[in-house]
Amino acid sequence: MSRRLFVTTALPYANGSFHIGHIMEYIQADTWVRFQRMQGHAVHFVCADDAHGAPIMLKAEAEGIAPQALVARIAAERPRYLEGFHISFDHWHSTDSPENVELSQDIYRRLQAAGLVYTRAVEQFYDPVKGMFLADRYIKGECPNCGAPDQYGDACENCSSVYAPTDLKNPYSTLSGATPVLKSSEHFFFRLSDPKCVAFLRTWTRGERLQPEVANKAREWLEGTGDRALGDWDISRDAPYFGIPIPDAPGKYFYVWLDAPIGYLAALKNYFDTGKARARGETRAFAEFLSAPDTEQVHFIGKDIIYFHTLFWPAMLKFAGSPYRVPDNVYVHGFITVSGEKMSKSRGTGISPLRYLELGLDAEWLRYYIAAKLNANVEDVDFNPDDFVARVNADLVGKYVNIAARTAGFVVKRFDGRLRAAGAGLAPFQAARERIAQLYEGREFGKALREVMLLADAANQYVDARRPWDLAKDPARAADLHEVCSEALNMFRLLTIYLKPVLPQLAADVESFLGVPALGWHDAGTLLPAGHAINPYRHLMTRVDPKQVQALFETEAAPPAAPAPQKHAEHQERAAAKAAPAPQAATISIDDFAKLDLRVATIVAADTVEGADKLVRLTVDLGGATRTLFAGIKSAYDPAQLAGRQVVVVANLAPRKMRFGTSEGMILAASGDGPGIFLVAPDSGAEPGMRVK
Repeated sequence: MSRRLFVTTALPYANGSFHIGHIMEYIQADTWVRFQRMQGHAVHFVCADDAHGAPIMLKAEAEGIAPQALVARIAAERPRYLEGFHISFDHWHSTDSPENVELSQDIYRRLQAAGLVYTRAVEQFYDPVKGMFLADRYIKGECPNCGAPDQYGDACENCSSVYAPTDLKNPYSTLSGATPVLKSSEHFFFRLSDPKCVAFLRTWTRGERLQPEVANKAREWLEGTGDRALGDWDISRDAPYFGIPIPDAPGKYFYVWLDAPIGYLAALKNYFDTGKARARGETRAFAEFLSAPDTEQVHFIGKDIIYFHTLFWPAMLKFAGSPYRVPDNVYVHGFITVSGEKMSKSRGTGISPLRYLELGLDAEWLRYYIAAKLNANVEDVDFNPDDFVARVNADLVGKYVNIAARTAGFVVKRFDGRLRAAGAGLAPFQAARERIAQLYEGREFGKALREVMLLADAANQYVDARRPWDLAKDPARAADLHEVCSEALNMFRLLTIYLKPVLPQLAADVESFLGVPALGWHDAGTLLPAGHAINPYRHLMTRVDPKQVQALFETEAAPPAAPAPQKHAEHQERAAAKAAPAPQAATISIDDFAKLDLRVATIVAADTVEGADKLVRLTVDLGGATRTLFAGIKSAYDPAQLAGRQVVVVANLAPRKMRFGTSEGMILAASGDGPGIFLVAPDSGAEPGMRVK
């Protein structure tokens, strides 16, 4: 039975170019989409630029252009990446569009009518020069704990203490250098904590629409208590703001995370309204298609945005009512690392997708390598340069392409390019069709490709055992030569079908070489008939040159820094203080040191903190007792990688009430004049609760 699928990936923020994380996600989604199309299913694969928010507004202002002009410039880059890596989106749109205004305001009005929107006053820092409220990322000052200058409004990078922006000493706006003032404003909230929302989400997070680890995380948020209880969602921002106006609320705009996921629907609506969906055989209109029982809505996202896509997004859609519908599946993947390290351009561990293409590296090498490492779990994918070279050269060139390279020439030269009837040796290759299909459907791409390469090994073993190069020397063995080469090329065709979702361009080249129409999954049930003519063989894929990969990581010389614009006088003084070496603290006695109760602790859970740019919420085990504390280490550590690590905690620090919750201690970390925060960890063998002295 044919399926009708509406598939999206996370919307990239339109203030910068694609990075390798985007490309990894697109390769995963594109592979799944191409497999569905090969099955004969109708797929509408759309995406859009996430175009709203303060960062885009401020970047455009700094460049002296309108936000729309900045977004248009970034959007103009997209096709080069998408076409370069053979990503088959049917449509690409923008959240700064009439469709998104219409749908966002409609969903808001429906939620308001359902009693799920209310207002209350919120007190925030306000920049009197810029005339705008400031998010934590735009506030700096002296740390209230250690006095370090130029620390952000939620955590200190020097001593790792956490605090509210109002705790900073001598705070200033990073936008103007002015001293911010506290100002109150009415904000709009979505009542996510409403019992009917919670009851719906408890049901929605069960079943198979989420991966088990994602469902468990969502339920953990749902069942939280105290400081970790599910809270209502601030969905508004004050002017000036680049976004969608809230109806009947002058000067108020939707927070970007409200209208961004609605951008999925806006892109789909534009795709339908411009006739592109009809051109792909869809006869229904947008609203009818979206609400139809046979439509499946599937999202591919990264693990850093689970909170929005498993709580806010489905709740918004559920209580907005028809034609809106909750997602059928949200598929989450991990991050991409390089040789086990987080991406860092300065350390030479970043991969620029554009540089990859400009160096002449084959896009399908990367598609294959990433797909070979992807599975259905929320696991990080590691790019190891040596492994990349070895795997691509061994699998794609040494195994797969080698089958055709060793046999096609004999068919063209000796048998006028025509094949003879295939034999029974192809049965195992055809029998693998359903098994490999199930793996693709379940996003177990790594397992699927391992199955394919086992078949490629079998094909090469068959050729090695029959030795067509020796058969060609004996005219009396011409029939045997014809049989072996025809059999091998049928094997090659079947392998091409199984690899086509990952290697679409190579598959197209093979289809041309074999003289066959575009291959579908059902074609694995048939073989090339006797007398079928192939075309002369031309080399299908080259080996990876390690020097090309090495060049990918060579850092280019940075251009001279532009002169800094004139800042507020106090800001300049603070910057100078930061450049100077930090003075050594005053001498203390052993008795002073003894007042510190330093304990070994094991991190048992780590979560991002919504609304905080630097903070991570940690649950630590101190030897039987657990505590919750906040640490300003998000810039240096992925929360998903922290569970199980041992740290040192100041255990007798007085609890500190923050707007995100209460912090019941402080972890120790080191930092210097350069970038980076480094957790202090005990040696192996230390147990939770042990005292450090």
